[in-house]
Amino acid sequence: MGLLDRFRRVRAGRSAVSGGRDVETRSLREWVRTHAGVEGFVEPETTVTDVTAVLVAADGEWTRRVVGEGGGGRLARDLNIPVYDVERTGYPQRMRDYDALRRIVRKRAGERELGEP
Repeated sequence: MGLLDRFRRVRAGRSAVSGGRDVETRSLREWVRTHAGVEGFVEPETTVTDVTAVLVAADGEWTRRVVGEGGGGRLARDLNIPVYDVERTGYPQRMRDYDALRRIVRKRAGERELGEP
């Protein structure tokens, strides 16, 4: 067993949009249903993760899931959303803006807790 083998995800049957992951597929469908303007961005495989997809709503809120090889096409078809290759398009600005706003909110909440008597 190689050093990184224990961190690698099992590829067979691990796709979030395949029949083997019904609970995950339902979860993604529910997320798309409850968020407006969702688009998918497929991220390439790395040494420690399989192919993943980030779903980004119109307000910038996002979620990431493992989709496996070919998962981007299944994601587009099964969830009926546009899906892009993140290496070609990059992440949408609204996602970065959402994260920046969340950092500010967390920081301000922490400052209030520290400043309270």
